[in-house]
Amino acid sequence: MKHLNWILKPIAKAVYNRELKKHAKAIDIQLDTLRYLIQNSCEVSFGIDHKFKQIKSYNDFLCHVDIRDYEGLSRYINRVKRGEENVLWKGLPIYFAKTSGTTSGAKYIPITKDSIQHHMTAARNSLFAYVAETGKANFFAKKMIFLQGSPVLEKENGILIGRLSGIAYHHVPAWLMRNRMPSYETNCMEEWELKLNAIVSETKDESMSLFSGIPPWCVMYFEKLLSASGKENLKSMYPDLQLYVHGGVNFQPYREKMNTLFGKGVDYIETYPASEGFFAYQDSQVHEGLLLNIDAGIFYEFVKSDEIFQARPKRIHLGEVELGVNYVLIVSTNAGLWAYNTGDTIKFVNLNPYRIVVTGRVKHFISAFGEHVIQEEVEHAISHAAKSMNISIVEFTVAPFIAIDGGVSYHEWYVEYGLQKYFDKELFIREVDDLMQAKNSYYRDLRSGNILGPAQLREINNGGFKSYFKEQGKMGGQNKVQHLSNSRELANVLNKYVKKG
Repeated sequence: MKHLNWILKPIAKAVYNRELKKHAKAIDIQLDTLRYLIQNSCEVSFGIDHKFKQIKSYNDFLCHVDIRDYEGLSRYINRVKRGEENVLWKGLPIYFAKTSGTTSGAKYIPITKDSIQHHMTAARNSLFAYVAETGKANFFAKKMIFLQGSPVLEKENGILIGRLSGIAYHHVPAWLMRNRMPSYETNCMEEWELKLNAIVSETKDESMSLFSGIPPWCVMYFEKLLSASGKENLKSMYPDLQLYVHGGVNFQPYREKMNTLFGKGVDYIETYPASEGFFAYQDSQVHEGLLLNIDAGIFYEFVKSDEIFQARPKRIHLGEVELGVNYVLIVSTNAGLWAYNTGDTIKFVNLNPYRIVVTGRVKHFISAFGEHVIQEEVEHAISHAAKSMNISIVEFTVAPFIAIDGGVSYHEWYVEYGLQKYFDKELFIREVDDLMQAKNSYYRDLRSGNILGPAQLREINNGGFKSYFKEQGKMGGQNKVQHLSNSRELANVLNKYVKKG
C-alpha cells in the first residue's frame, strides 16, 4: 500500500482542481441537473402527475412541483415499497435507506443505481481534497476504522433495506477494503456495547491512521481505547494517526473533548452525508465551510428559514443565494426526491467556490416565549463558554421551563461534563446565558424585561446520556441527541439522570 502515496497525490490534486473549476460554472451545472432530472422522469408516475413534459424552465418547475416533506411524498414511496416500478424514478431503487422519523415512524429514503455512485464519489473527494491541500497521503497505507451501522441488509419486494452507513459498506473500493476496520463479523453485531468492546479489541494493537464516525459515539470508543491502553491520548497510542472524519452533528460542542482525546497532530474533516444525498464536504483545513457537491444528480433549492412554514414560501436556486442567510435546504435528486424538504438549515460562508455551514434543523428550536432560539445559537453559546473555561462537554440539551402561579420561566440546560477538576458551574451558566443574549436579540429582550429568568443548569450524571440512549433502545449507529426542543419531552426523561444536591 505504500506505493499509493506517490500514486494518489497527483490523482487527488487533479480531482480536487476539477471540482473547484466546476464551481466557476455552478449555476449552469445546477440548471442542467434540473433539466436532466425532469427529462429522465417525464414517464414515471410522479412526472406524469406533475406534468413534467410541460416544464421548460425553473419557473415552470416552481409552478408544477410544491415543496413536500416525507409525509407529502409517502404515498409514492409506499407504492415503490410494494415493488411498483417507475413511480418516482425510472425502474426500482436498489436500496431504501431506513432512518428514524419524528412524526411518521421509520422513513424509507430511496437510493438508486444513479445516486449511489455520487455518495461514494463525494466521500472519496473529501479525502482527495485533504491530500491535494496538505500533500499527506500516508494514512491510506495504515488501518482505518469507520464506526457505522450493520452492513446486513433486509430485502423487501426486490429492494434492499438498511442504514445508510451499512449500505455504503458494500460500495467501498476494493483497494480500501484491505485496511478497513472493523472486521465484517464485528460490523454485523447489533448490540452496541458488545460491538464496541469487539472493536476496541480489534483495533487497540493496530497502527491506526484514520477514525471516522459520529462524535458522541466516537467519544465512547476513544475513551475505551485509552482505558485499555493506559495512554494519555490517541496520538501517543497511535503515532501514525492523522485524520478524524466526522459528520451527522455540529462538531463545535465536541471539539474541546476531541482535542483532549486526540492530542496534537490530528486533522479533522467534516462531511455532510444524508440518506437523501451527500451534500457537501470540508475541502480545506484553512477555509471555513463545506464545499457544496454541485454536480451529483442533486438540484438544490433554498428557502429562508423564517419563511418555510408559510403556505407558499419563496424558493430560490443557487444563483440567488446570499452570504450569512439561514436557509432550509430543499433537494430534487436522481433517487426520486422532488422539492424535498430535508429539514436541515444551512448558511453560505463563501460563494466562489460555494461553501456552506450546517446550522441545525428547522424543527429544532425554542420559542415558548417568542425568543426564536435556533440550534446554531445554543451550540455556539455552550461551545464558546466551555472553551473559555477549559471545560469538555460530553452532551447537552436545552428546553423551556414554563412557570405557573406567577413564577419565573427560564431555559433549562441539561449538561453532562467530561471528567475534570472542579470549576465554577454558576459562572459557566452565566456565561452561556450572556452568550445567548449576545447572539439572539429576542432572548436578550425577554431577559432584560424579566419575562425570562436566568438560564438554569441541570448537571447530568456521568454516563447519563448513554443511559438515556440505552433506555430508549438507541445505542450507537446514527442516533444523536436533539440539542434543543420547544417541548419538555426529552427534558422530563433526563430528570432522572440529574445529579442530586
